[in-house]
Amino acid sequence: MAAEIDRLEALLLQFEKASAGTIEKSLVDSLNTGRRQGARLLELRAANSMARLWRDHGKRAEARDLLAPIYDWFTEGFDAPDLIEAKALLYELRT
Repeated sequence: MAAEIDRLEALLLQFEKASAGTIEKSLVDSLNTGRRQGARLLELRAANSMARLWRDHGKRAEARDLLAPIYDWFTEGFDAPDLIEAKALLYELRT
């Protein structure tokens, strides 16, 4: 659950109006932990959060490039909230 803790820390930092760099560091930690542990769903959650942060800061292509390959890894469970959110965000980033 370390990946989720880092992601939630990033969301708290965002709520507290921390700098984008500080928020991004927590999200990078979350992504790396999820990858290292093979926790694909937690990696997806972190990627969703990072993609939204980047989208909000004008980095739409980077957001799409991060999120798309992680989303594409999944072959089932597309009715899960995290996958629904990722699909909607990818659609928004492609338009």
